[in-house]
Amino acid sequence: MKALTPVALSLLATGFLAGCSPTVALEPAINANSPACANMTVRLPDTVADLPRRSVNAQATAAWGEPVAVIVRCGLPTPPPSTLPCASVEGIDWLRDDSDAPRFVFTTYGLDPATEVIVDSQVVSGTTVLRDLARAVGSQSAPIGECLDPSSVLD
Repeated sequence: MKALTPVALSLLATGFLAGCSPTVALEPAINANSPACANMTVRLPDTVADLPRRSVNAQATAAWGEPVAVIVRCGLPTPPPSTLPCASVEGIDWLRDDSDAPRFVFTTYGLDPATEVIVDSQVVSGTTVLRDLARAVGSQSAPIGECLDPSSVLD
């Protein structure tokens, strides 16, 4: 049996809590008090992929859907270069971690601090979610890096 990752445990706990309370219990990221996160958080939309926004209990976080299908957490450390797939959606570069599929974790690449988006792909498309969040996430800070095509590194 595969061990649950911290993200999966968090989502599992969130699912249980969402059924008991209108407020979604989330864990803030280490730098959730960053002004860049505050700038982004106030710009998050009321709906993502047609899912309504939920009330949350942690700074620089957000959640959508009933049960929760999308979670945003701002204030993570900027990820180092990675072998994870990286794609640009609406001008924002995202690393995609599918190790807990069908839940996907997308982490901004090149923004400081980083923002994490957790998507339940059985409910909603990750691409749709990232498009809906692009304006808010893009307002967070100026990019300090970008995804590179593997062939660019070898040139």
